[in-house]
Amino acid sequence: MILVAVLLAVLVVPMSISGTGVALPYIGSDLDAGLVPLQWVVNAFNVAFACFTLAWGSVADIIGRVRAFALGATIYAAASLVSVFAGNVILLDAARALAGIGGAAIFACGAALLSTVFEGPARGRAFALFGTVAGVGVSFGPSLSGVLIGSAGWRWVFAVHAIVPALALLAVPTMRRAVRETRVDGARIDVRGSALFVLAMLLLTTGIAQGSQWGWASPGVLGLFAGTIAVLAVFAAVEKRTEHPMLDLGVVADRRFVALCLVPVAGSFGFVTMLTYLPGYLTAAGGWSSGAAGAAMLLLTAPMLVLPLVTAKLVARGVPATRIIRLSVVLLVVGAVGLQLFRPGIDLGLVALPMLITGAGFALAAGLVDGQALALVAPERAGMAAGLLNTLRLGSEAVAVAVYGSLLATVISGRTRDGIAEFADAGDPATVAGTVASGNISGPVGHVAEARRGSLTDLLVHAYDGAFHTVLWVLGGICLVLLVLIVALLRGRKAEQTAAG
Repeated sequence: MILVAVLLAVLVVPMSISGTGVALPYIGSDLDAGLVPLQWVVNAFNVAFACFTLAWGSVADIIGRVRAFALGATIYAAASLVSVFAGNVILLDAARALAGIGGAAIFACGAALLSTVFEGPARGRAFALFGTVAGVGVSFGPSLSGVLIGSAGWRWVFAVHAIVPALALLAVPTMRRAVRETRVDGARIDVRGSALFVLAMLLLTTGIAQGSQWGWASPGVLGLFAGTIAVLAVFAAVEKRTEHPMLDLGVVADRRFVALCLVPVAGSFGFVTMLTYLPGYLTAAGGWSSGAAGAAMLLLTAPMLVLPLVTAKLVARGVPATRIIRLSVVLLVVGAVGLQLFRPGIDLGLVALPMLITGAGFALAAGLVDGQALALVAPERAGMAAGLLNTLRLGSEAVAVAVYGSLLATVISGRTRDGIAEFADAGDPATVAGTVASGNISGPVGHVAEARRGSLTDLLVHAYDGAFHTVLWVLGGICLVLLVLIVALLRGRKAEQTAAG
């Protein structure tokens, strides 16, 4: 029952991250919302989640994982219920931020609970299911949201997010009886450290969220990034002098733990970016219908349904976990290279294999990384470790998606700089590039005379296709660098023996 409750609550959090964006046009129309507050329906959740995940992990080690998990699920369900009945976008933004705080508790405390309750092969299976459910949530969140919006309206997206964690709360009495809590004796919540870390993450994620609007080299964005570095420096100094810090820097000093934390970062750049932007490429450059693009994405997400449980069985039979983890990142690199086969009008059969390889690279490590990383820390620090791991996971997803979008728009702008001058009525070149990068080619084309639309379409499709492949090489290079770092940090007999167990 504990496992089912944790998995139920965990399912809706990544669905909220990936699926809410589908509802934005309908929310904007219904609530008469402007562009910036509408974007913060998504950004508010992501920022709050990234800010509070580590803090919740530390709190769980002090007040108990069951209490912290229950509190987080309650906050998430209540905030989602407010979202259902929100009458304006400002209230919806506030509710989404509150839901992000609750979602952070669900992820950090849910992982810590599984680490506390299960041992040996059972722990491996539990975390395999954890990874599978989280992957299914992020992969199929957009599809489920689309079905709910089409059949019942956008408010039902948030209604589901309220109902599911409420069901998980029914298991809390059983959790309290069954879970033997391992707490840090005499510890108090590190208010100063928590406040500094939340401030640092708020500056960083706000800078990322606003980068595409203000410009990545604008004083505002650069100031936010500089502030992040300064606050993190103060945070590290404070944590060294705190008796019971929210982040034990000794854990970060463990090279094996750091290596495992870098694996989901590679997944963010190699897989999550494709999950987010590949449908736009298929519809804009490939001319596919949205339905066909959605069906093709099953090749990317299908491995999540199978491979996490397969890897758990392999590890239980003695296959070293580090071997599987290294293979997962290798497949992400190979997948990025293989996806270079994409061209406008290409047959799906020719790109099916690299899509499956990319999905497998993400799925092999899903859940396995969490179980292996938490096994490296003392039981009383499991919450803090889970919080750090999930902070890096979501933070890297936000960074990867933002980097992809920014690079794509920059390269498209460079490729269309000369040709777009012939189509002055299409709009400002920078605006056109941003619009095309979002997957919308028909918008700029619709502004020019009908006789010239074919020529502009060819120019923009060619630019989009070239930019897509350029960014793919960058993403593959990032995954390759992370692979080298992960292999170097995991190297050694001690690391192999620990992870294999």
